[in-house]
Formats: sequence, C-alpha cells, structure tokens
Amino acid sequence: MSESRTVVHLLRHGEVDNPRKVLYGRLPGYHLSELGREMAGRVAEVVAPRDIVHVTASPLERAQETAGPIADKFGLTVGRDERLIEAANVFEGMTFGVGDGSLRRPGSWKHLRNPLRPSWGEPYRAIVVRMLAAMADARTAAEGHEALLVSHQLPIWTVRSYVEGRRLWHDPRRRQCTLASLTTFTYDGDRIVSVDYSEPAADLLPTAVTGRKFVAGA
Repeated sequence: MSESRTVVHLLRHGEVDNPRKVLYGRLPGYHLSELGREMAGRVAEVVAPRDIVHVTASPLERAQETAGPIADKFGLTVGRDERLIEAANVFEGMTFGVGDGSLRRPGSWKHLRNPLRPSWGEPYRAIVVRMLAAMADARTAAEGHEALLVSHQLPIWTVRSYVEGRRLWHDPRRRQCTLASLTTFTYDGDRIVSVDYSEPAADLLPTAVTGRKFVAGA
C-alpha cells in the first residue's frame, strides 16, 4: 500500500448473550454469545490476508472479545479506546419486549421529544467528533497500512453518515451495520477518500437473535 494510503476498518462487535433483551448500552457484564464468538473468529479468518498492524476496541466486553481473535491472528495486543464506546442512552438497563409498555410510561416521554438530537441520549455530533478522533489516531498509528477498530452500531453508522454527507438523525431500522460487519474508510494522507461496507459473517446472521430497534443494545 502507498505510504500516503491508510485503511481504517470499523468493526461492529458480534452477537451478545442477552436473553432478557435488556438495553445494555454501556453497562458492564455483557459478553459475546457462542454465536458472537463464532462471528469474531469468522472475521479474523476473512481479514487474515490484510495488512492490519493496529487493533483497538471500545472498552466494553463485547467489543474487546470481538477484537481478540483478530489481534491474535496478527500477533497484536488489543488496545482500549474510550472514544469507541457505545452511545450514552437514558433507557440503559430497561427492557423493551413486546407489550411491556416501557415507552408508554409518562416518565419516558420527555426523553422522546427531540429525535433530531436525540433527546434520549448522546448527541449525534458528539459521537461524530469522538469517532473521527479515534479513527484519526488509528490512521496515524497504522500509517501506510491498515487499522481495525471494534465499536458499536450507532457510533459506526453515525460517523459513516457524516462522512458520506447524510443527515445524522435516521430510522434505526435502516442502518447498514449488521453484527460483525466492517465499515472501511480509506485515507489519502489525512483525507477520507472512500467508504466500503462488507459482512464477513453474513451467513451467520439468520441465527442471531439481537434486535434491530433503537432500544436494542448495539
């Protein structure tokens, strides 16, 4: 790869063991399921031929566990970057199963008043700022090679939307960021020149149980 060209992959973690369908957000103690570990292994196999020299992840267990097999494949140590963490959300710790009425409670309504910000969590623009900063540092660390960062669905989709010139508020059901997917940014110097997307574990997705609503952990 040209010294001026650097690739930064954003990898969404694999499936999480969450039978109660809790919005786990930034809560500790949520680990990959057996399927999630298989997804992480699959990604490690797919990226093995690449020129990855830097691997880091959100501090949350599911991200660190997803990064592990990939770092091992390249003989690297998984770094830890707080800027890659899941978005903050006031509904963290709640469950939103069919018929449980969590969003019908009057105490929840004030948090739903402005979906453009959004009023229930971390502002989209704040997510963009921290994700771009983490990506820029990874680009510097892997200059002329490739870096892989493990993060979460909303942060990955938000920074991609910003780079591609889309509005930041969106329908969560329309995010192109499945479990164990790669969103790949190519830099020429410090400028992003292309964005690509792939699903190394696509064949495993039909058996995943993770929800896709905005209240589902990502």
